[in-house]
Parts: sequence; structure tokens; C-alpha cells
Amino acid sequence: MFDRRLLKDFDKTLLVITFIICVGGLFVLHSATQVKSLPFVESYVFRQISWIALAAVMLLLITNISYQKFIDVSYALYAVNVILLVLVLILGRERLGAQRWFAIGDFTFQPSEFIKISFILVLASILGSKRVNLEYAKGFMLPFISLAIPFVLVLVQPDLGTALLLIPIFFAMMYVGGARIKHLVILILSGLAAMPFFWHFLRDYQKQRLLVFLNPNVDPLGAGYTIIQSKIAVGSGGLIGKGWLAGTQNQLNFLPERHTDFIFSVIGEEWGLFGALILILLFFLIVRRSLDIAGSTNDMYGKLVAVGIVTLLTLQVVINIAMTIGFMPVVGIPLPLVSYGGSSMLTSFIAIALLLNIGMRRSRF
Repeated sequence: MFDRRLLKDFDKTLLVITFIICVGGLFVLHSATQVKSLPFVESYVFRQISWIALAAVMLLLITNISYQKFIDVSYALYAVNVILLVLVLILGRERLGAQRWFAIGDFTFQPSEFIKISFILVLASILGSKRVNLEYAKGFMLPFISLAIPFVLVLVQPDLGTALLLIPIFFAMMYVGGARIKHLVILILSGLAAMPFFWHFLRDYQKQRLLVFLNPNVDPLGAGYTIIQSKIAVGSGGLIGKGWLAGTQNQLNFLPERHTDFIFSVIGEEWGLFGALILILLFFLIVRRSLDIAGSTNDMYGKLVAVGIVTLLTLQVVINIAMTIGFMPVVGIPLPLVSYGGSSMLTSFIAIALLLNIGMRRSRF
């Protein structure tokens, strides 16, 4: 039974901002996909609305259950997610050279999206229980294994962007969990030293993306095409944009993947700098509210989960926007709550739900 006393600490502002971004995202998604002229019930907008409705139901369910219960079953959730990551490599559907999705009819499911949450939960369980002594290097073994398993499984799909996202989440949570800075610095330097070695394990198109980041004109009609068109779209929007449904790069189909990873390019073109800054401000408010929740809870488990989630959301927003304007390589990170995709939408709402959950119960631990 839901304890109504918890409602006094329910962060309504965080929830309202989340839905404002979702609704705004639907208008952008319509603009990005309306040239396909699909019936409404088959359109991307209708599907996205369906995902938002399902995600809202999940949010209600998750906020009704103490986040401590999710910590208690974190190992089971993590294990199931890891098994799904293995199975998708065997049974998953291949698209654009990557094998990341299970497909059942028109429904697709991407396990790598949900590993972000299950990894945060299991790492919070490890660090919060004080099962490991982070004063010594050997205490890093179990947390590092919990990172390495999903990192490798996601990397071989290949999904370089999601795999790399797990690393800063790991470091942020380890720092809050009590790890010494010198140990974290040693790990970071070791990773940087190993980068030339990992270069040989990247797919050819991933290497090309990194090279194109340095100079898009190396392959202007291939790997560099999308980023060139994206920068043209964002730059042509000016201060106030060309207007909804009036973006030429968007409407004339010059911009690939504009309903998913490059949806910010549509915002920049049609709503201009003004619209882009409003969206960034809304995301900033989410991050600010999330940091307030993390800072005000005395429970280490809740603090660790909140820190992991705010790191995840912040990085996804920063990386997605940066790659659409050419400040970072294209790594296939969706814009939370805006990009089309059921798995991404559900993951974002689960993250917000856990933050709300922690905020409601922070005074009880």
C-alpha cells in the first residue's frame, strides 16, 4: 500500500520537467518523420506516445516500491541483463552492422539500454554494503568485474557509445563510495595508456568515425556525411530557427538518423539557438534537481544510485549534443526523452523514477 506521507517529498518539478521535454520531443519527432506520410497509428509519433504511456506506468510502479527493494534484487537484475546481452549476440537482429536488438514483429528491445540501470544498481549494492575495502587496490576487483562484463558484451555488439558510458558512471560512483583519488587516477592513466591497443579491436566504421571527427571532409559522402549535414542544419537555424516543419535539411531528407541520434539537429534548425537553449535549460534543471536529491539523502545506497543516474543523464545529453555539432565523435548516444526509441524512453523514465523514489524516502534512512 502506498504511504501518502511520502508525497510531501515527491519532486513534482522533476516530474513536470520530464513530461515537458517528452511533449516537446513529440513535436520535433513529428517534424523529423512527417515526410514519410504514414497513417497516424503507424507513425513514429504514435509509437513514441505509446512508449511514453508505458514508461509513465512503469514510473508509477517504481516510485511505489522502495528503492531499497531494487538494491536487494540488483544482482538478479544484473545477471538477467547480462544473459540478455549474451543472447542478443546469438539471436539478436542485425541492423547497420550492429547486433543489439531482439525483434518480435514490429517490437524491438535493446538490452544494452537497460544495462546502464542494472549496472548502477549492482555497483551501488557492492559499494553501499561495504563488502569491499576501497582503501586498498584489491578492493577494486569486484566493482571492476561488474564493469568489465557488460562493457565487453556491449562493445562487441558493437555499441561503443553505451560501453564507454559505463566508465564515467563507474568512476563517479567509486569516488562517492570512498575510493582514493590516487587509485582512480591510476586506473584512468592505465586506460589511456591502453587506448592504442583497443584501436585494433574497433570495427572499420568506428575507426572511420573517429577519423571523421578530426576532419569530416576525409569522407564527405560516407562517414562524414551525417556530421556535415548536421552542422549545416544546426548552423542554418540561427537565433530563432526556420520554424516548425520548415527546416530544409530535415524536410528535404538531407539529414540521416534525424529522428534518433541526430534529433537535436532538427531542434537547432527549426527552433534555432533560442529553442536549443530552452531544451538545455530543462535538462540542466533535471540535473540540478537530481544533484539535490543525491546531496540530501543520508543513505549511502540512495546516494550512490542517484550519483550514477545523474552521471548517466548528464553524459547522454552532453555527448549527444556535442556529437551533433561536431565537438565529439559520433558514437550513437540518443538524446534522453527526445530521441525516438522505446528502450531509450523506458530507461530514461526508470532513471527518473529511481530519483523520485530516493527523493521521497531520503528522510527515512
